[in-house]
Amino acid sequence: MGDDVSETEALRCALHHAVAFLGGPGGMIHVRSPQNAGLHLMLTDGLPPSATKRWQDLAGKDTTVPPLAARGGAYVWRPAPAFAEQSPSGRRPAAAEEPDGPEALEGTEDAALSVLAPCGLASVPLLAPTGPLGLIGVLSVVTPPAEEPTAEQRAFLEEVARWAAGHLARSLSLPRGANPELRPEPLNGSALRQALKAVRIGAWDWNIRTGELDWDESAMTVLGVDPTTFDHRIETWLGLVHPEDLPWVMVDTDEAIRTRSVYGVEYRVCRPDGTSGWAEARGRVILGDDGEPLHMVGTVWDTTQTHVAREHVDHALRHMSDGFLAVDTEWRVTFINIEAERALGSAREPLGRVLWDIPFGREPGLEDRFRQAVETHRPIGLDVRSPANERWYHLRLVPVPGGLTVYLTDVTEKRAREAERTATDRTAHERAVRIAELTKALAEALSTEDVMRAVAQHVIQPFRATGLVVVAFEDDNTRLIGSVGYEATDLERILSFPLTTTTPLSDVLSTRAPLFIASVAEMKMRYPALADIPTPGRQAWAFLPLIASRRTTGCCVISFDKPRLLTDEERTLLVALSGLLAQALERARLYDSEHLRAKELQRGLLPRHLPSPPAATAAARYLPSDRRLDVGGDWYDLIPLSAERVALVIGDVMGHGLSEAATMGRLRTAVRTLADLELPPDEILGQLNGIVSDLGDDFYATCLYAVYDPTTQTCVFASAGHLPPVVVGPDRIARVPEISPNPPLGAAVPPFDTVELPVPEGSLLCLFTDGLVEAGDRDIEAGTEELARVLTDALRADDDPSLDELCDTVVSALLPTGEQTTDDAVLFIARLRRLAAENIASWPLPQDPVAAGQAREHVRTQLDAWHLDDLAMTTELLASELVSNVVRHAQGPVRLRLLRGRTLVCEVSDGSLTTPHVRRASATDESGRGLQLVSALAQRWGARYTTSGKSIWTEQPLPAPPPTPPAPPTSPNTPNP
Repeated sequence: MGDDVSETEALRCALHHAVAFLGGPGGMIHVRSPQNAGLHLMLTDGLPPSATKRWQDLAGKDTTVPPLAARGGAYVWRPAPAFAEQSPSGRRPAAAEEPDGPEALEGTEDAALSVLAPCGLASVPLLAPTGPLGLIGVLSVVTPPAEEPTAEQRAFLEEVARWAAGHLARSLSLPRGANPELRPEPLNGSALRQALKAVRIGAWDWNIRTGELDWDESAMTVLGVDPTTFDHRIETWLGLVHPEDLPWVMVDTDEAIRTRSVYGVEYRVCRPDGTSGWAEARGRVILGDDGEPLHMVGTVWDTTQTHVAREHVDHALRHMSDGFLAVDTEWRVTFINIEAERALGSAREPLGRVLWDIPFGREPGLEDRFRQAVETHRPIGLDVRSPANERWYHLRLVPVPGGLTVYLTDVTEKRAREAERTATDRTAHERAVRIAELTKALAEALSTEDVMRAVAQHVIQPFRATGLVVVAFEDDNTRLIGSVGYEATDLERILSFPLTTTTPLSDVLSTRAPLFIASVAEMKMRYPALADIPTPGRQAWAFLPLIASRRTTGCCVISFDKPRLLTDEERTLLVALSGLLAQALERARLYDSEHLRAKELQRGLLPRHLPSPPAATAAARYLPSDRRLDVGGDWYDLIPLSAERVALVIGDVMGHGLSEAATMGRLRTAVRTLADLELPPDEILGQLNGIVSDLGDDFYATCLYAVYDPTTQTCVFASAGHLPPVVVGPDRIARVPEISPNPPLGAAVPPFDTVELPVPEGSLLCLFTDGLVEAGDRDIEAGTEELARVLTDALRADDDPSLDELCDTVVSALLPTGEQTTDDAVLFIARLRRLAAENIASWPLPQDPVAAGQAREHVRTQLDAWHLDDLAMTTELLASELVSNVVRHAQGPVRLRLLRGRTLVCEVSDGSLTTPHVRRASATDESGRGLQLVSALAQRWGARYTTSGKSIWTEQPLPAPPPTPPAPPTSPNTPNP
């Protein structure tokens, strides 16, 4: 390449050869910026814009590889972890400075690394050999993963940089428009020539006028020519070019000679020994003294391996289970695999055709979405039904340089399952509505007639039944409770059979299971004693046991006027309705013992022993009212959550009685269930509000739900009509924070307001119900102030009182002995503790498959520091599976966190709201076993949602500490120390 070539073309040629010789994915050239002695990106080769955006402008004091090579004036190479250790400012960003998402990564070194990792980076300075220019720029090549360039490759890279710098320096020193008199340096004997030989890059010189062609030894090796028989004729080279490639190779050669431009061509080689491969040649035209083309000189190297890799990729794409096609900027199909051809279903070959000419591409709105993806440079997903095979496909449109790629996944079965699930959900909703309606009707029913009327309305009509009989079991006989649609004579025959006779009623009593008979023939076959009993207007039956208080009290018989085989859904619903009916009928009999049973129920529903997680210890006092006929619905709870968090709950069902106590049990159970789902406080109150609302218009309850996080020492509250807590800080002063109470459950309209409070180490959180602070001569506000004063005085009098002592002090002060209470009272005090910093470890992870390996490394290192090596293998596997799922199905930012508390918690967070589900993977499935593995290895696992996404966590029990060795025995004469 002579000095008459432009600076840009010379640098581009040098960069292209440097990238090819080192075998990396690409490279770049920076030129020195005169303003701040920095570097400005001038040229790239093989790198996408997303990889080079961060390298556009580098400051002179930057600690990345190109500026280091510029300042040191020498070759520098670093592998991916090393040249990524520092940011442009010379330091790694702090945790608070980590980017929050893919958009935040743009323009940072991490964005470049996400494309280049795990490659290395080699840089050499471009130094002018003489003159005042000095540093001209830096040439950089991205090297293969974890492979440092060899000595020969480094020598070649330095020689290319020396040549490019010399060419550029000579070109810049000439006046614009002057004809250079210098000629290119000869290859023979130079370091560049030796480097070319070392990396098997051949050189060639073709005399255009005589047709004589000279190849060096490496060129002959690449082309498979025997040096002893080579005749130096250009026709010999043409004979090596594959016949199919020869026409356009000759056209490109003639074009380079005619336009005197840089020559570049890649073609298939048919070697004399019968082997074949690919070769790429680059060169330029040398003009003679007459100004006409005289020589063409250049290099040639073997590119067979590159094409083999491409063919492997094409084969994989061609035969993968999902469809894949690519279009260029003119919307012409440039690649399509077998599955995509099946989806498009075009009768003609789709390759080379415009996408909109294919019937699949003419689907309404599809072209607009394709163009939108290209214009916005953002991937788009949509579902389309193929007109070729009437199947549904999910299309993932991904813009790429030079066109668009389309991934097609057959989702026909998935949509069918979703439709089936929707139908199931609709059926379940209808069943829930029926149960809710019957529950409401039975709750309002006071007499047996009211109960029968409610059942006739909510059971007979919806199930298209024609008859209903309800009987009670008393000893060996039956007693009629009520009936609909039966004649008196029929009822007499039903009641005439004792329970010792084999009849449907006796079987229901003995088995305590429902019995369904679909026809008269089945009835006569199963019960021959009833064969002679006429059954006018009745052809099918459902015998439902009425079970209350764990005993079969009777039977409900529903009859149909036609043979009927009930579905599983209908049978399940009838069984559920029979349970409601049994409870309603039993209510009158149990009325006299309501008070005693309510108290027993309430004692059973309240926690007998509060747990003691690392984050909190608690004590509570429950004082029932002194009413003889009524009981209350106050409750409290301490619920351990994931990540060592705890939930503190207190509530009060308005009213007194068995229903209120049962409601309290439902709500407490619901709270624990919802807490296991990791719902935030406001959503939990919203769910409880729906439960209470379904119970009826007369049911109301207050509730305060608080979640304490020991890693951040914050407490998040949400209240539904409940009194605010009293918080005692390290200064031992009790304060009442301002919390919006919202209306009570059953009358509120979500959403509920939440409040976040900082809670320092050792603070006390005091929750209570109005029965504790409200009295005849004291309103709630005054009682709350009195409670705060009592707490403050008690803590000042005793530096560290036990929680039980503190509860007794408060109760005795606010409810003196002998004073009658008109309402139940609950006092619930918790001491909150933080999780020590040494028990918390957290790391950000890239949105890349390498994140799983990084997660395993972090886990292994941290567990070694915690002396938990026995859990390392399992925890590494759990972290790897969770991170892989996030990288595959979710979005960043990704963060791994380990907590050492009562268990070992492994937690992976991301920015997606997708819900992980355990799938049932068959033996041939290629995926779907990750969460099955997590479920099998972890003691517990789950997911919770945060303001920025979600966290998937697992818990493992910590190994038991080694037993304490027994003390050595002491002699009777030896004094005991």
